[in-house]
Amino acid sequence: MSTQLHYPRNPDTPVSHLPFSPAVRVGDVIYVSGQASVDATGKIVPDTFEGEFRRSVENLRKVLETADSDLQHVVQTRNYVRDPANVARYNELYREYFPAPYPARTTITNCLPPTLHYEIECIAVVKAK
Repeated sequence: MSTQLHYPRNPDTPVSHLPFSPAVRVGDVIYVSGQASVDATGKIVPDTFEGEFRRSVENLRKVLETADSDLQHVVQTRNYVRDPANVARYNELYREYFPAPYPARTTITNCLPPTLHYEIECIAVVKAK
């Protein structure tokens, strides 16, 4: 049996000039690359931590929708928070987008370049039809 790889994209999917795909779908599982506070052309949009968090998660939502999924079908997230002082706010904002029962989650701090406050990647499944 051959497993097909699919690279879902549409004009609303944020692009990157780096060598990676926004998402790869293998069967009913979707692997989404890190989404940051960027516009549709891949240009970084600097903002407050909250502003960057919201833009990053909205970019994640766009990528998931292109791959026939949504935030409710996320099974795991990996989150990158530049400043540990933002972790409490990060947890508040995260609950707005990912209510209980929560996806499995990893959070790493002190790990982003000065141009970013936040980045998120995930593994999700396709919505049932």
